[in-house]
Amino acid sequence: MAALWASAWLLMLVRPALGEGQQPLAADNASPVLNLKLDPRKKLLTWRYSREVTQHSCRIVTPLAPATSTSPRGTADLAYRCAFPNALLHRGATLTLRGSSRGGDFEEELVFPSTGKEGSRATGFSCFIYDVRFMNCSWTRGPAAPADVQYHLYSWFSRDEDETECAQYMVDSAGVHVGCHFEDLGEAKTTDNYFFLLNGTSNAVAVQFLDFAPLVAFKIEKYNPPANVTVHYNASSHSHVIRWLNPHRRYDLASSTFRYELDIQRTSGSPNRDPVFLDGKDENEYWPPSSDSRTENTVRLRVKYQRNEIWSEWSRTLRFGIPEEGYGSIPVTLVVLVVGAATLSTVVLMFLCKRYSLWRRLFPPIPRVKGEVTSDFASNQVTWVESQPPPDSQEPEDVLAVEETP
Repeated sequence: MAALWASAWLLMLVRPALGEGQQPLAADNASPVLNLKLDPRKKLLTWRYSREVTQHSCRIVTPLAPATSTSPRGTADLAYRCAFPNALLHRGATLTLRGSSRGGDFEEELVFPSTGKEGSRATGFSCFIYDVRFMNCSWTRGPAAPADVQYHLYSWFSRDEDETECAQYMVDSAGVHVGCHFEDLGEAKTTDNYFFLLNGTSNAVAVQFLDFAPLVAFKIEKYNPPANVTVHYNASSHSHVIRWLNPHRRYDLASSTFRYELDIQRTSGSPNRDPVFLDGKDENEYWPPSSDSRTENTVRLRVKYQRNEIWSEWSRTLRFGIPEEGYGSIPVTLVVLVVGAATLSTVVLMFLCKRYSLWRRLFPPIPRVKGEVTSDFASNQVTWVESQPPPDSQEPEDVLAVEETP
């Protein structure tokens, strides 16, 4: 890749330029800028001064993007630099250094041209992290790429690191590199940024390169599907509740940074229903309308980071609700099953009782109750005969009153 950048530096043009309203420098007061150059991989403009400068600034202009200005920073070796980490150089760029020295203004301009056959660069570049520690990047051939084109992906994880070429390419049917697999991303840090450069080679023509703004690592993670999705029926509210856990992920982000999509559809062939979108919480749950509990439904979920469009795969599909319900919140099917089971049990029990005389064993009769009660009652009876009084009765007696006379 060093050859690519070396050739690009040879094509950069450095020329003095005057801005509107600037004062020209006298012949003996030439520009103080020395050794102005651009490192296109680091997107770093560096230079030195031959004398004191009172004020200065840097600016970059690229196609399809607004101009960006920044203030220079000094280095330990008395040099200066301006960094443009988000600039895209593959379409070409014009960089300008302006300042004042000895009462006059100066301006130096550096042109970084776009080289290679138009339409030969790769297109559709994207990357995503998955399963916590892996990453895949992919791209497609340029529409005007030569038949023998071959692409090479270089990556680095900080501006001061050296670039390394992909170790595990993915290829198409023609053997052209169209992707790269990164086996282990190492320890995760929320400040992780990934830098990429994708260039191409061919024996026929020069192939355009493709550069990118740094990819913020936690924004390109493809999460695993929502975990432990459950559906429970709540009898007090006569409705179901769907609960799930936040996904296991590489970066420890707040629950509110997750965005969930719930796909709830009826199994009866009704028109597709709009999805439900929810922001993440520490404890996630959703209560479908109570009417959903009276019909059979399916539910599945997926999740993404709030500010990207990299959705996870769908969770497994769960079913909830009953096609028909009656008796308040008790399903008709359940009622029929309970009544049928009770009836069958009664019939079987009666048959067994009759067949094996279980009724007498379970409920034996009380012995001689009727005889004893009858005999006791009879022993206490008294027979009355008209001609005779009862034995214990007495004959009526006449009572005479006797008075004594004087």
